[in-house]
Amino acid sequence: MIVLAVYLLQTTKHIGLGIPTIEEAFQDPLPPIDFLIKIILTALTLCAGFKGGEVTPLYFIGATLGNALASFIPLPLTLLAATGFVSVFAGCTKTPFACTVMAMELFGWHYGLFFLTTCLFSFVTSGKKGIYTAQRNKAFKLFKD
Repeated sequence: MIVLAVYLLQTTKHIGLGIPTIEEAFQDPLPPIDFLIKIILTALTLCAGFKGGEVTPLYFIGATLGNALASFIPLPLTLLAATGFVSVFAGCTKTPFACTVMAMELFGWHYGLFFLTTCLFSFVTSGKKGIYTAQRNKAFKLFKD
């Protein structure tokens, strides 16, 4: 299925690490569907029993999602790509404070409140379980389903 998808898409930018696409997401507008294609291909890979990566696919999905939102949200493309980059990771790993600090170190301390807000929002809205099954999270005892 993945080979067929790559053949139909006529590009390999959605397979592998995708670091060039992540970098491009901070500079130029990308097709708004890039993040969705990466989600589907990563899910197919993992469902087939292969190791699809943990960190880099989340960075790809987040940066391209932020890039796609730049056409709807009147904020700088770089800021939205950076926010997506760390917020998707924060929601999936259940580490909003660590991701906020990481974002401030990578992209600038002056955006700290913005990163904290989006990482906390991602954390709260992404459900109870993260990608690391051994992780204990006492914060979810505060939230009832």
